[in-house]
Amino acid sequence: MSTVPPAPGAESLIIYPSQFPIKVMGLKVEGLVHAITHIAHQFDPAFDATTIELRESKGGKYLGVTITVTATSREQLDELYRTLSTHPMVKVVL
Repeated sequence: MSTVPPAPGAESLIIYPSQFPIKVMGLKVEGLVHAITHIAHQFDPAFDATTIELRESKGGKYLGVTITVTATSREQLDELYRTLSTHPMVKVVL
């Protein structure tokens, strides 16, 4: 059984572990920040909610939430992005 070498450019530029900011946007509704914080804690038990940055859209309809997690692997980040992206309150994850 042979292993397939990684595709060119597939190597990560991130050195693990590292602090990794993620921007999440959704409608400005009750519970959005709590939901994002809860998900962050699932993937980074040491997540510090006091580091959350909030930015309201110009019209006040949307809220941007920046969380900074301790990234430990590509798999962890991929799953975190997937979980955030599929949450019904979240519109965009960057």
